[in-house]
Amino acid sequence: MLTAEQVLAAHKANVETLFGLTTKAFEGVEKLVALNVTASKAALAEAADHTQAALSVKDAQELLALQAGLLQPLAEKTAAYSRHLYDIAQGTGAEFSKAFEAQAADVQKKFANLVDSASKNAPAGSETAVAVIKSAVAAASDAYESVQKAVKQATEMAEANLNTMAATAAGATKQATASVAAGARKR
Repeated sequence: MLTAEQVLAAHKANVETLFGLTTKAFEGVEKLVALNVTASKAALAEAADHTQAALSVKDAQELLALQAGLLQPLAEKTAAYSRHLYDIAQGTGAEFSKAFEAQAADVQKKFANLVDSASKNAPAGSETAVAVIKSAVAAASDAYESVQKAVKQATEMAEANLNTMAATAAGATKQATASVAAGARKR
């Protein structure tokens, strides 16, 4: 049976976890806002520079070369922005996962202690039922660990796919930029 002190301690720990996670969520939002402000300032400055450059071109060939020169940096900046966005989400999500795993481990430990306590106080002849309960708890624990491993592997695979996709996009943009620039030079 839980005492009032144990209930209060559990409640206090839950409130602290909630406030800790709320703080982490706000930190993630702050990072996201800072990233967007920085990206917006850079985009505005680049738009002004591009407008000035476009107004100073003398012929269509020069305009094509100017446009071709803008494609690669734009793709690289988009990939970098996506990477920063992913890193912010990953970092914030990792904090939530860590807190969830800690809470789940604590609940699992308390439940195992409860089962052990119940088995020690079980009436004679109930050894089979206690063994079945312990087996079920162990199976649930193993299943939970398997799910955690699968989620971690899926996350790592998604990150690897994101990196591959960003590299492929940057490579394709470089190739397209080179083709457009070569075409502009031929004219």
